[in-house]
Amino acid sequence: MADFVKAIIIDFWRTIAEMSPYLLFGFFVAGILSVLVSQRLVQRHLGGRGIWPLLKASLFGIPLPLCSCGVIPVSMSLRKHGATKGSTISFLLSTPQTGMDSIFVTLSLLGPLFAIFRPLAALVTGLVGGGLVDVFGRNREDENGTPQESSDESSGSEKKTSRVAKGLKYGFVTLPRDIGKALMVGLVIAAVISALVPEDYFAEKLGTGIFAMVVMMFLGIPIYVCATASVPVAAALILAGLTPGAALVFLMTGPATNAASFVTIWKVLGKMTAITYLATVAGCAILGGILLDYIAAGVDFEIAARPGWMLPPVVKYVSAVALLAVLAFAILSKRKQTD
Repeated sequence: MADFVKAIIIDFWRTIAEMSPYLLFGFFVAGILSVLVSQRLVQRHLGGRGIWPLLKASLFGIPLPLCSCGVIPVSMSLRKHGATKGSTISFLLSTPQTGMDSIFVTLSLLGPLFAIFRPLAALVTGLVGGGLVDVFGRNREDENGTPQESSDESSGSEKKTSRVAKGLKYGFVTLPRDIGKALMVGLVIAAVISALVPEDYFAEKLGTGIFAMVVMMFLGIPIYVCATASVPVAAALILAGLTPGAALVFLMTGPATNAASFVTIWKVLGKMTAITYLATVAGCAILGGILLDYIAAGVDFEIAARPGWMLPPVVKYVSAVALLAVLAFAILSKRKQTD
């Protein structure tokens, strides 16, 4: 038992040391984006039909650090302010699958191939889903409901300082407060999987074909998984024998869907839109998994968590301590707010 606990602690520390420099940088970028890209700006560009609003909705959503629950109120606000159903679904599909923090964590644990492929898969999913909704769910919408941007262009060093402070607070306090608990749970689960599950276990039990992807799809669709917190779990599953494509299916369906978001879409946007949304996630995840396995077979694919890469150990360890401090502060401050 003592050896098992020791193995969990070692795997937990190793994983958090690998991801912490990238996650801290992701928090910083997310904070900058929070003050540079306003919700009004997003809303203004998502009205009208055609591929362009869908593309903009998906591109806007990819870097935003919103989970599948957090994206619901934002997307519903977009809808109320004039976004079409197609644009709303594009935003709903692309946003929770990834984010700047998630992209950097994916780079740290799963390598550059996964870090590039994952946001591209989110973009394609958003375009396909939004396009299908526009084709099969046409209705007569008022396309002049976009809000006018308020003139909040006052300048000065005081405002610049306050914007920087606001961005840093969002990146290192608000965002970790939102995802910190889920991230810690994901790290613990990943450490337990690494310590408990033998190598090649999933390859022997599930195989390396489409069956494993279907299993991951049915596992990921109904549950709530944070895009960032799911990455160490996916890394542990791959190290235990799951193919990169099957892990991608989990990374796409888990963050993009859950029961709460599906019910909300059903009630607000209609039955056909909800079904299209779910079918798009499932179909694009399976196709994306097949394509990634095909690409990964022709390249030297390595999970960065084993043996570590790019950064010297001292940077990783200092970053790990800093990340744990940020997460601990975020989780404790959130608990005080709820007490």
